[in-house]
Amino acid sequence: MATDVTANFSAQSQVTTAQASSKVSASQAKKIAKINANLSKNQKAAKKWIAKHESGYSYTARNGNCYGRYQLLKSYLHGDLSPVNQEKTANKYVSGRYGTWTKAKKFWQNHHWY
Repeated sequence: MATDVTANFSAQSQVTTAQASSKVSASQAKKIAKINANLSKNQKAAKKWIAKHESGYSYTARNGNCYGRYQLLKSYLHGDLSPVNQEKTANKYVSGRYGTWTKAKKFWQNHHWY
């Protein structure tokens, strides 16, 4: 059984290839929920905004050396391209570089990357 983790953020009215790539197993969805459990509503919204702008929510989006929902450098993922690792690594990256997802979003809005 697959769960669309974007449903936790808001329903999408149009089915796209990117949304099809956002499907994760129930087990992965539980792990992702735990990873993001400590994020506030505002932080989750900013994280969702970045995912939409970086990849259209796709865990398999590719752009050069960047991969996945948050377009992280592949080297950051250490060979584990799974949605769970992408979520965990994205949180760690944003925390270390910006402090919060809302600050990362603000940076993205000013520079069109984060």
